[in-house]
Amino acid sequence: MSRPATARKPRASSQTRIAGILAAARELLAEQGVASLSIYAVAERAAIPPSSVYHFFASVPALLEALTADIHAAFRASLELPVEHDGLRDWRDLSRIVEQRMLAIYAADSAARQLILAQHGLAEVTQADRQHDLELGRLMQHLFERHFALPQLPTDIDVFALAMELGDRVYARSVQLHGAITPRMAEEGMRVFDAYLGLYLPPYLPKRLQPL
Repeated sequence: MSRPATARKPRASSQTRIAGILAAARELLAEQGVASLSIYAVAERAAIPPSSVYHFFASVPALLEALTADIHAAFRASLELPVEHDGLRDWRDLSRIVEQRMLAIYAADSAARQLILAQHGLAEVTQADRQHDLELGRLMQHLFERHFALPQLPTDIDVFALAMELGDRVYARSVQLHGAITPRMAEEGMRVFDAYLGLYLPPYLPKRLQPL
């Protein structure tokens, strides 16, 4: 009986080449935006032949999907950082910590702002972002469950993913108007995040004696 094929992990040399390509794409996004990005421009910035870029990424959307996944890896890592349980008075303290960590990623990473918050019209990237948001929403719910006893949540919608997407809409508006997330709009985005979660989480959610 034959065994099912499994995806192979790229070799170390391939991983290094992919990292260099994504780094070059990040630089170009920061300087020129999505509209000006091309395989040839990325190859020139990475100092490799265009064929080497095409070997890993068949098109610009494929390259941007990979970069979107790379960006979401940073968001996932932010949700996995430890939280001081004793410093949490209620669930809004935790939501503030989560949103501030994500805002810090947006502030430091122009590519994140370009791909997730700017209007680029790339359906492949938007779809990839939404799929990653679902994963982030599940991780975020798990983080909240570690520190608070959550009520029964709907099973037909992803409450935490939706809260995050709604906050991102406010941040996207700020990027559209100001080219960055201003402190005022950052605060408004966090208020939207809390307001939506507040439809499902009571104001005084029981805090666990110890995190799970």
